[in-house]
Amino acid sequence: MQCLPFGCRVVEVLTKCYYPISNRMGRSSTVVRAVTAYLHIVLLIAKNAHGHAEFDIQNPLESSKPKETWLEKYGPQIDQTFSGPLSFSHLPYYRCLEDTSVDFDVAVLGMPFDTGVTYRPGARFGPYAIRSGSRRQREARGYTMAWGMNPYEQGVKILDVPVSPFDNALAVDQMEVAYSTLLQRGVSATAKEQWEIIGSPELSKDGDIHPRIVTYGSVAEIVLPILRSLYKIYGPISVIHFDAHLDTWATYPGQISEQSRVTHGTFFYLAQEEGLISNHSIHAGIRCKLNGLADLQNDANVGFQLISTDDIDDLGIPEVIKRIRKRIGDAPVYLSLDIDVIDPGLAPATGTPEAGGWTTRELKRIIRGLAGLNFVGADVVEVAPAYDNAEITGIAAADIEPPNQSSRSADLRNEL
Repeated sequence: MQCLPFGCRVVEVLTKCYYPISNRMGRSSTVVRAVTAYLHIVLLIAKNAHGHAEFDIQNPLESSKPKETWLEKYGPQIDQTFSGPLSFSHLPYYRCLEDTSVDFDVAVLGMPFDTGVTYRPGARFGPYAIRSGSRRQREARGYTMAWGMNPYEQGVKILDVPVSPFDNALAVDQMEVAYSTLLQRGVSATAKEQWEIIGSPELSKDGDIHPRIVTYGSVAEIVLPILRSLYKIYGPISVIHFDAHLDTWATYPGQISEQSRVTHGTFFYLAQEEGLISNHSIHAGIRCKLNGLADLQNDANVGFQLISTDDIDDLGIPEVIKRIRKRIGDAPVYLSLDIDVIDPGLAPATGTPEAGGWTTRELKRIIRGLAGLNFVGADVVEVAPAYDNAEITGIAAADIEPPNQSSRSADLRNEL
């Protein structure tokens, strides 16, 4: 039996039903005529769609090509900037604290912690926010004209420290142990060759080259356990401190125990008490309120010189860079960058915002002018994403590249 398309079958069946009814009634029903006309239109459309009046049995569409896998058709899976696991700049994430087989020259370390904050909490989510802000950064087009290099070629590994949110003393100890564990790893032969080529002096007490760690995190209090770890390798070191606040106060009102002395505004005072830092450190970007001139005298006693936020207008960026470099010299130096050094109009997500800060562009230019100094570590802290708008603080923090002994060190020194 020949199979007719749907339109034809409908016309055949319904006309057989309606016409006999019309004949028995002895008159031509208006409704029947309308239905019949409609069905003839359907039939005409069906014929035109198939191009002929005779139709064969319809079979399912079959592909003549063999099935292809994603890899065969499109190649290796490449995450977009907005897809894939959330890792800093799409770099692989490792559990380096337990897996000693993982080698690295530079570690990007997250320290989610905010127990010692004095105003707005939330910086424990800072590493997450910075990773989110780094999503547009990846190996493809990783070369930066500002530094004349591709940071993805530096042997970088990513990890987090599982810091306790319940016990402040425990958390500080965990951070110190984690940082010390990573510092004990050996660097690659390639990294050693690069440091020898650029003439980087050996700074450690054991005469070996140790990894550099860039810490993204929480409140600035994390710098105290970091300095304790660095002291074991290098002895007392200098600090370049970008911040709106001094962080050299001896105490805060209400501190009644020894552990309560450890906050994000006292850690440099405690580091000086413990002999962790040298007397050749420097602040940049200071604009906080003070108790009086006694705070400045105390700051000098802790070992810091001071460049205020307003100095950039009077001195200019080149002079700011020269003063920092002169203060540090060839000593091993740690760079600590509190995101509130940037004006809160450009980086609002921070615990203690201060109006009238530097722009992101000014800060990045100053940091670039410090290339070639003997950096032994760095951090970007005080990012509290709950107060952010359109991720602008996280993006700014992720795009601040601490200097290292890059291939352009000599060129950058000659620019000054």
